[in-house]
Amino acid sequence: MATEGAQVLLSVEAEGYVQSLERFELPEIGSYRWSKQHEYIEKLNMQAVVSAAAQEDEFVKEYFITYEKIPTLIYELITTEVWKDKIFQAFVDMDFQPKITFPIYMVLYHEATLINLLETLLFHREACESAEDSILDLLDYCYRKLTSLVARKDEDDDDEPNDQVDVTSAAPSSPLDELEKQNAVLDFDINIKTVSVLRYITDHISSMPLSVMTRMLNTHDIPILLVELIESPPWSRRRKGKLQKYIDSKWQEIDHRDTFKLTKLEGQVWLALFQLLMSPDCQQKYDLSSYRKNTILKLRSYLTEVTLDQLPILAEMQRYLEHLSIMDPPPAKKDLVLEQVPEIRDSILKKYAGKWSKIAKKQSKTHFNPNKTDLKDQAKRWADTYNFDVLEGLLTDPPKCAVCGEPATKRCSRCQNEWYCRRECQVTHWPKHKTACNLLHDSLQKVKEEQTS
Repeated sequence: MATEGAQVLLSVEAEGYVQSLERFELPEIGSYRWSKQHEYIEKLNMQAVVSAAAQEDEFVKEYFITYEKIPTLIYELITTEVWKDKIFQAFVDMDFQPKITFPIYMVLYHEATLINLLETLLFHREACESAEDSILDLLDYCYRKLTSLVARKDEDDDDEPNDQVDVTSAAPSSPLDELEKQNAVLDFDINIKTVSVLRYITDHISSMPLSVMTRMLNTHDIPILLVELIESPPWSRRRKGKLQKYIDSKWQEIDHRDTFKLTKLEGQVWLALFQLLMSPDCQQKYDLSSYRKNTILKLRSYLTEVTLDQLPILAEMQRYLEHLSIMDPPPAKKDLVLEQVPEIRDSILKKYAGKWSKIAKKQSKTHFNPNKTDLKDQAKRWADTYNFDVLEGLLTDPPKCAVCGEPATKRCSRCQNEWYCRRECQVTHWPKHKTACNLLHDSLQKVKEEQTS
């Protein structure tokens, strides 16, 4: 349980960390300086979550706004996304065999840390405003992730997802094969978190550049994308006849009495749709073609009494949809607007086009090939950043079993990361947990061996 006033960082430490944040170019990812910044961002993320959960002074958010560092976070997010798409894939293609995989995993995990921190910060209007023009880049990022969610649902309808593969019966795989599996799990969680980020952007859309609304409604057609997610939710599935939903970054079995109970994630989708369809400004800008109208009207079948009881505000949208079904909406107001376009991803792709393999080969010999001294230093910093005893003390609720969700008292002795209520749950979960457990345990063991040699 958390002790009152428990903190990851003092205010003065957080201020120093935020001030020091900088933009790293793609070839610098994985370097010593980049790793130090990753640790700073990881601790800032932990503190931001702790402060928000405890409803205490959110000094991390204030420092990001004061020092105008939210655009830096967005730049780092998109740079990491490109690194994963291009450089990590180049590692796979060249069959890179790293001595230790944890540094590569940290880069893969960095994207999850950044989106989680942005999710916490962008709840506040002033934080969204502080993003300035880079909010367009973040909007495009969210669009890419949400379309990936829709595509994943289509692919997984008849197949077992990645986190269900029984690795105990699989053939021995290489370190990068294991990293690819972990990357797939991380990507799904990242994609899910962009739902909240998008919802916060829609909440504060009136205080953002006009290009944000235009791009959201007519360039990317976000309302139609959200309808697709309502129709085929990728965060809901059936396994062995039982309903499971993705809640708090884990698949959890749902009691039949809670089948129609909205999760926080599902509520976020509905609230984003409400803002985009019901806001007068959005209604004036959204060109409701016959295709869009017919697609949006599909929402009527999901606005049941059970749904409206949980989100009464949707009753207004239900009335709007009934009115829309019998009348054509007025034409969208078309003003001459010089639309801004996102620049970060395109500039990175253009700058390093054709150089991906060269960068990967160089990084495989430098950033991801540490010597003994570097390994010892990294081990010390990892132990400080991922101090599980400290993190446990910051929990506001008892840890929950990774399998059944009940209060847990037992923790995996190898990686110290997953919790269980009893041994049976741990044994059941092992096929899913083995990959991540081995990755962390083996990396730290190699570091210890280097230290003692």
